[in-house]
Amino acid sequence: MRRICGLMLFCFASGMAVLLFIPETIFTILFIVGCLVLGYNLFCC
Repeated sequence: MRRICGLMLFCFASGMAVLLFIPETIFTILFIVGCLVLGYNLFCC
């Protein structure tokens, strides 16, 4: 279950990275990085 949640968060964050082509705010960047890190940790650890 942790691997599924991790993969889901990682893919969600990767999709949110598309927002980088839209003028972003610092909150958006922090949210993307947070989801990538959390998803990676849940999937791999």
